Amino acid sequence: MLAAIIFVATTGCTWRQLPSGFGPSGPTAHRRFTEWSRARVWGKLHRLVLDELGARGILDWSRCAIDSVNMRAAKGGI
Repeated sequence: MLAAIIFVATTGCTWRQLPSGFGPSGPTAHRRFTEWSRARVWGKLHRLVLDELGARGILDWSRCAIDSVNMRAAKGGI
């Protein structure tokens, strides 16, 4: 499921264009993405990754930046 969500996020395809090789259907992946977003999974996952990288000493905070992109999804992204 995570690979399917990342694929949609990084390629810009719609949920319905998700290749069948990922397993879940596009609408199922979208539903899970919505559930995880409401549960703040993405922020928690991001924090866990940052904490792990920091613990390993491989995170250089002097080179970090905050960035954001907002894109309108045509037809609700489905």
